[in-house]
Amino acid sequence: MAKENSFDIVSKTDYAEVTNAINQTTKEVSQRFDFKGSKATAELQGKDLVLSAEDETKLRNMNDILQSKLVKRGVSLKALDYQKIEPAAGGTVRQTVKIQQGIPTDKAKEVVKFIKDGKYKVQASIQGETVRVSGKDRDTLQEVIGALKAKDFGIDMTFDNYRTN
Repeated sequence: MAKENSFDIVSKTDYAEVTNAINQTTKEVSQRFDFKGSKATAELQGKDLVLSAEDETKLRNMNDILQSKLVKRGVSLKALDYQKIEPAAGGTVRQTVKIQQGIPTDKAKEVVKFIKDGKYKVQASIQGETVRVSGKDRDTLQEVIGALKAKDFGIDMTFDNYRTN
């Protein structure tokens, strides 16, 4: 019997790197002149990131700082899902940013459909928050990875657990 090769498509965010980026952002905001006397904060509440500042301009500037710190630490910006800016207590504004962990079901279905429409000789199946792709030929699996990297699904995707059974 021929060997079966497989890999998993996953979406993981390293919360330690996110925490480090938040700490660096907080330090830079406290030292910058345009944030002098500001109550701007960035903090992790559960699995979500909460940004708050006096006005939308400061919130946007703080978000730019945070994004640059995240990129330097290797966290993909596609893993961030920005919610609506809402007013908060004391005349400030707040924005919640959901951090993606795992592939949502609708995106997983879109990935599986893309693989099936590509007419590759592989099987793709949704397993919880991951998509497993398996097939006999390693070269075909490499083609699938290349095609998935070329198409933008709007989510952060990594390929791991590449193995031969």
